[in-house]
Amino acid sequence: MLHTLLQPIPFAQLMTSLFLAILFLQSGLDKVFNFADNLGWLTGHFSKTPFRSQVKMMLITITIGEVAAGVLTLMGAGQIAMNGEKTFAMYGAQLATLDIVMLFFGQRIAKDYAGAASLVPYFILCVGQVVLLTQ
Repeated sequence: MLHTLLQPIPFAQLMTSLFLAILFLQSGLDKVFNFADNLGWLTGHFSKTPFRSQVKMMLITITIGEVAAGVLTLMGAGQIAMNGEKTFAMYGAQLATLDIVMLFFGQRIAKDYAGAASLVPYFILCVGQVVLLTQ
């Protein structure tokens, strides 16, 4: 199996799954463990938007999405490493892509254009992983 994992496509699939697992687990768990701080910051961030009364629900939704994407991509990395299966990696990459789209939407609504722009590389990586996993 090691020989297979060192081939370019499986190696890229595995490394991208690990990258996304780290990214989304760290971000999601930070929101879990620092919920009040995140809520306070986001409440101010969205104070002048139509979503100002929905901040807590949006934070809960994105937190669940990020943790789930992180867990799925981590499980997917394990599947790829053990037997080349890509099911969980694909689900995780698709959920990660959706999470980035939700974050991007929020940043644009809050008129944080620099914050929205900083999400573009992650979006490209997530979509690239979805495509890569079809190989």
